[in-house]
Amino acid sequence: MSEHAQTPETRCGFVALIGEPNAGKSTLLNRMVGAKVSIVTHKVQTTRARIRGVAIEGETQLVFVDTPGLFRPRRRLDRAMVAAAWTGAADADVTVLMIEAHRGLTEGAQAIIDTLTERGADPARTVLAINKIDRVEASELLALTRKLNEAFPFAETFMISAERGYGIDDLRTYLAAALPAGPWLYPEDQIADLPLRMLAAEMTREKLTLRLHQELPYQLTVETEAWEERKDGSAKIDQVIYVARDGHKGILLGHRGETIKAVSKASREELKEFLGRNVHLFLQVKVRPNWLEEKERYGEMGLDFRDGDA
Repeated sequence: MSEHAQTPETRCGFVALIGEPNAGKSTLLNRMVGAKVSIVTHKVQTTRARIRGVAIEGETQLVFVDTPGLFRPRRRLDRAMVAAAWTGAADADVTVLMIEAHRGLTEGAQAIIDTLTERGADPARTVLAINKIDRVEASELLALTRKLNEAFPFAETFMISAERGYGIDDLRTYLAAALPAGPWLYPEDQIADLPLRMLAAEMTREKLTLRLHQELPYQLTVETEAWEERKDGSAKIDQVIYVARDGHKGILLGHRGETIKAVSKASREELKEFLGRNVHLFLQVKVRPNWLEEKERYGEMGLDFRDGDA
């Protein structure tokens, strides 16, 4: 037998994770990749850009496209996010629809299934992952599985708990086998293709989302303005937080600047851990009343401004 014939065939492809906001897509991505690539918070609409995480299973490289949660868009930013989600799904080799077990077939989930049908999604390349299965009884799960597969002929159904790791190995193995043969797209040690500047901005935005309440997190964006590599091996990172109103700036700074200091500290610590070196993080808050309508802001988030047109 020739040496070539003994070499296992490499596979590589894109897997899109779709679902309603908070269905657990980011948690699943982080579990699959084994690192914190996509930010996870209790707030909906956290994932703006199509963050990709890269996982390796045997001879297969799985490139995950973590799409923004699908919901009914109201503003330009919402529309751009939803367009990005569907583009991510359309470009993928396999699409995984995530449904929360305890919520079942919601109106939003039904709308996603309807859109899959309308867009002519290939059932052979579309799988169902019922997440948070530890929250419901087995009989409920069976009934829900039947109901969902009647709504769309999924190639396969997986029962998982992204948070606890249950069923993840089976799903990863299945996806690895379902991807096409081909060379790997990324170096073995690379877990995300999102530029570090954007990843750093996402980490700060996560900390803001966790600290702030109600609508404010959706009225702000974070950009990494400068990144300087220092001779001592540390990184100096300057970020700007754009808010729409003066009142928002006050909330964000907090009493005697306490809120922004806490956010800066939390973000700096996570960046330090992620990069494996010292980080000097400087945050600045700027008021830009129309940032939600500015093309440049969308580019920074990896979104298409035109997709936001009604």
